[in-house]
Amino acid sequence: MVDSNEDMKKNYNKAKHSKRKKKKKRVLRVIIVILIILIVAFLTLLYGPWSGFRDWYITSAMTSMNHQWLAYMFYSQDTIDEVMSRNKTVEVSGVTDETQIKVEEPQEPQYANEYEKEILEKDPAHPDYKIIDIKGKAYNGYLAAVYDAKKIHTMVCKKVNVVGEYVTTMAKREGAVLAINGGGFDDPNYSSNGGTPTGITFSRGKIITDQDNAGSGGLIGITDEGVLTLGRINSSKAKSLGVKEAVTCGPFLIINGEKSSVLGNGGWGQAARTVIGQRKDGVMLWLVLNGRNYTTGVLGADMNDLIEIMERYGAYNAACLDGGTSSVMVENGEIINDPIDSSGKHKTRFIPTAFGLFTE
Repeated sequence: MVDSNEDMKKNYNKAKHSKRKKKKKRVLRVIIVILIILIVAFLTLLYGPWSGFRDWYITSAMTSMNHQWLAYMFYSQDTIDEVMSRNKTVEVSGVTDETQIKVEEPQEPQYANEYEKEILEKDPAHPDYKIIDIKGKAYNGYLAAVYDAKKIHTMVCKKVNVVGEYVTTMAKREGAVLAINGGGFDDPNYSSNGGTPTGITFSRGKIITDQDNAGSGGLIGITDEGVLTLGRINSSKAKSLGVKEAVTCGPFLIINGEKSSVLGNGGWGQAARTVIGQRKDGVMLWLVLNGRNYTTGVLGADMNDLIEIMERYGAYNAACLDGGTSSVMVENGEIINDPIDSSGKHKTRFIPTAFGLFTE
């Protein structure tokens, strides 16, 4: 009888073990099938007839700071070149016509639409500027309306051409109540310390750097009358136009009311962005959008998004400042947007220049 019970127990355990094995095999088969489906779907997106995902993937990778290898992992140089040739921003040409900007505050503002009201109806908490929430399908961030552009100055890192600084550091040191990141900088292998501005840099009338800019864009300056001046011009021409503050970046989005032509997604993919613009009434517009947060779906904005937002709020001139990890808006020494660096951390990086608003 004892042997019989032992045999029954053994048979029960054996059956239980067999069921467990079969269950594990079924789960494993399901996992394998799911993986195969995912791989096939991913390969279809990468190499299938629909080019939308391929264009987004390549342009986003090629304009990032540390992720170009993601494009080369799946595509040849010829394919990458072909995609980039179909997706680019053809800048509008010309130089800002300063006579079209009237820096004055209307006595009785007339609101043509809700966006006009958002800009012109001031915030009693800080009458020198107003911050507006901006949201889109794949981006969010802030638009700051600055009412007196003559109070804006270029801030430069303490050890220019040596090492950059966080915008928070520059803003606190110089006393800016509001600040955004500035122009481009030398960044070989996307691993520099952000200390060397590219092109031309003016700060309070003083020339900080004066060199050719091989990259996209040109001079983004502000005159002593508070007029945003854009153009592919040298420092002498800028000075003759009265430019006192300037960085070099791009692309230009709108010049004298004429917007740039955008082919595909503009060739810059989706990312965090910073844009500076100005309305005909002189109100300066600072736009900072978050991007590349893949856990929340906030991928960022492309060139079409930027032009659409700036036109919506009445920009007559507008240009991109440095984007990606550099994109940041700082109010009273604190970051208010959500920058993300190349490692996925919620932080910005060292840069050489920034624009600051000074109320005293």
